[in-house]
Amino acid sequence: MRTEHTQKKTSAALGFFDGLHLGHRAVIEAAGKAGEKYGIPLSVLTFRGEPELPKFAGRHDMGLMTYGDREDMLRALGAQHIFAYDFADIRDMQPEAFFDIIVSGEMNAGYVVCGEDFRFGKGGSGDVRLLGELCEERGIGFETVPPVCVNGVPVSSTLIRELIRKGDVSAANEQLGHRFSLELPVLHGKRLGRTIGFPTINQVIPEFMVHPKHGVYASRAFVDGTAFPAITDIGIKPTVGSDGSEITETHIIGFSGDLYGKNVRIELLAFIREEKKFSGLDELKAQLETDRAFAEKNIFTDR
Repeated sequence: MRTEHTQKKTSAALGFFDGLHLGHRAVIEAAGKAGEKYGIPLSVLTFRGEPELPKFAGRHDMGLMTYGDREDMLRALGAQHIFAYDFADIRDMQPEAFFDIIVSGEMNAGYVVCGEDFRFGKGGSGDVRLLGELCEERGIGFETVPPVCVNGVPVSSTLIRELIRKGDVSAANEQLGHRFSLELPVLHGKRLGRTIGFPTINQVIPEFMVHPKHGVYASRAFVDGTAFPAITDIGIKPTVGSDGSEITETHIIGFSGDLYGKNVRIELLAFIREEKKFSGLDELKAQLETDRAFAEKNIFTDR
């Protein structure tokens, strides 16, 4: 399912672009520059269909951002046309059909840009060599973009997922070029945090999204467009006897108010400590005070 169609030639950036990390941005930037050179708009190919999409890759928790967030960021990066397809509708296309119907056809590509490891068509059977040949046959400009490296390591969605699952969101954010974040509805909880001076908002990470390592993070919360420093605990709340379900609890520093039912974006900045069970609420409160003081001194001061 595409979201747009154009009769004008476009400079087409091809990829899945989940997370829109620095490598993805390099591809989109190159396509944008080609579009400026040839006087044609920037178009971007991507995919949608969560929560179904990750299932085709053999697991659920793979998403680095929702499709809505990806579309917003693509617009901010200059995409004038976004062609978003349900993966289930195109995964069985042969490479040549994918190129003719989507890239040359619906995207009306006059110039094509992709990463060096781009694959397309059924089972990923099409590679950049074939894509270049197809472009040449049809008189379409073609360019590949080499991997972007951070600290000598090539940026990749796979590595970013691994870093997030390990709790190393600082390194993941370096590779992303922006902060890993989730915008989720605020749910009703037990309100125990209020009794110890640490009111929190409760949220649940969707199954299709990558799930960070359980523990406490320094974070930022966005309430009606205003950013607040925060402390986020992702885990099963062992101290207060939860049912074992994962929950995300965020204490928003300097904010008071009712956020139930609203969507609040949480950016994870840095891992503070492992999740642990305390002897009671007093010990939990003391630890939360330590967590907040640590984050305010070492993390929020330069953000």
